[in-house]
Amino acid sequence: MERVRAGDEEAFAALMGRWERPVKSLVARIVLNASEAEELAQEAFVRLWRRREDFRPGAEFRPWLLAIAVNLARNRLRWWRRRPSVDLDAWLESGGDAADVAGGAGALERAERVGAVQAAVAALPADLREALVLFEFEDLSQGEIAAVLGTTPKAVESRVARAREKLRRTLRPAL
Repeated sequence: MERVRAGDEEAFAALMGRWERPVKSLVARIVLNASEAEELAQEAFVRLWRRREDFRPGAEFRPWLLAIAVNLARNRLRWWRRRPSVDLDAWLESGGDAADVAGGAGALERAERVGAVQAAVAALPADLREALVLFEFEDLSQGEIAAVLGTTPKAVESRVARAREKLRRTLRPAL
């Protein structure tokens, strides 16, 4: 990141190559739309390049980059909420279609469970979903998540616990 701060475009390309997929994955889990995730991930790297001089030497890079991505995802969700003409089905596009899964009844049952979990995660309030995704899927510590979300580690702990409890209640009948 030091080379990127100095304006090294090759270092930036290498950094993008390393982090593009994790950023897309994170954003997709928050906005639940693959094409929007692609666009927002690209925007995250544009912002990273523009704000490269804001990065503090010695600071952890991962939370800084993920904070940019999460903020972009939050802004997109807010934008969608203010525009009720957005097709809800398109917004909830999950990519986990049971018809695409081969392998018989077991695979179909697994696909149904995956769909139920995706729907339950999608139904969580944004603050709980963000904390859960960062903790469970991105393997960030509570301190790193707090830095990404601009909150305290205790608040992160509470959000993850509340998200898990909501998922347990929602998924109990399905699982």
